[in-house]
Amino acid sequence: MTRDEKLKKLIEDIKNDEENKKYTEQGIDPLFSAPKEARIVIVGQAPGLKAQENKLYWKDKSGDKLRLWTGIDEKTFYSSNLLAIIPMDFYYPGKGKSGDLPPRKDFGEKWHNKILELLPDVELFILIGKYAQEFYLKGRTKENLTETVHSYKEYLPKFFPIVHPSPLNIRWLKKNPWFEKEVVPELKEMVTKIMEK
Repeated sequence: MTRDEKLKKLIEDIKNDEENKKYTEQGIDPLFSAPKEARIVIVGQAPGLKAQENKLYWKDKSGDKLRLWTGIDEKTFYSSNLLAIIPMDFYYPGKGKSGDLPPRKDFGEKWHNKILELLPDVELFILIGKYAQEFYLKGRTKENLTETVHSYKEYLPKFFPIVHPSPLNIRWLKKNPWFEKEVVPELKEMVTKIMEK
């Protein structure tokens, strides 16, 4: 089976999984991208409703901020084979009391490794928010997200934990100016180096 056939089969498996049937029946496909040349994987929470409807992830203010932080322009973000986008859930989980519901608990466990097996050249995982960090840093996260992000150097060169670039986090960014002053330039530099190799 070729690599493309494996990916195709995996997408079918995801769509036919009992837990995802309600989406598949509505004609909703899993939202992720996994080009085989990918060197950077962006791991977020789950697609928002808009992203799911437009079949396009990070096409909002959060995405604009993420591109600003990583130094990747919009055209490259959506067309580069060097970037994979693999959220902790590939479907919009619905609305909660304060924002979107979290990704389903076992989703990452079930699908991420199968996708990563098809990405042999990955050098960096950008881990956005606590769900991605808890999954990929397996027991190495700090007491809270702020401390994990502040300790980002401990996880380099493979993992780079960051806060979610949502406009809802504006207060957090004001309270933690070190993030945009120290962390963002380092993230940008790492991403640029990997993309330009």
